Order: sequence, then C-alpha cells, then structure tokens
Amino acid sequence: MKEGWFSSPVPVSAGFTGDIRYVSSARQAIAMLTGNWHGQGSAKHLAALRACQGAIHGHVSPARAREAFVEAADEARVLAEHRE
Repeated sequence: MKEGWFSSPVPVSAGFTGDIRYVSSARQAIAMLTGNWHGQGSAKHLAALRACQGAIHGHVSPARAREAFVEAADEARVLAEHRE
C-alpha cells in the first residue's frame, strides 16, 4: 500500500477550536473522513473516501484523491482555503 501523497497539503479546520490541520496524503485524508466528519455518508464524502482508498492501493491518482477530498471538505465546510 502507498501513502498517496498530495501535490500540496489541504488545509482543513479540525476540532472544536477550528485549528488548521494540513492533510498531505490520501492516508491522512482517510483518517479524517472516517473520524467525526460533518456530512458523513454524503455522496461527496463517500466519493472522497473511495478515491483516497484507491490512491493508497494504486488504483487512483493522488491528484484525483486530493480533488475528491477538497470537494468533501468544502461540502462539510471545513476547507480552510478558497477553492481554485
């Protein structure tokens, strides 16, 4: 299995205080997506989870996994940057 490193980290708000966490890989994204994620089970959440799992198994590019994670984070309103 691979880590699925992203080309650049995705900043997300985490916890009750809104601390910024930088997610740098598909494996780290999976940890966040399977934790206490707002909107868990939504189509974007599940797509991000599948894409990130695919990236660590080498079936999906890390770029696609990052894109799916950004979309899920945006939907959950935890994305700490403006979308490109």
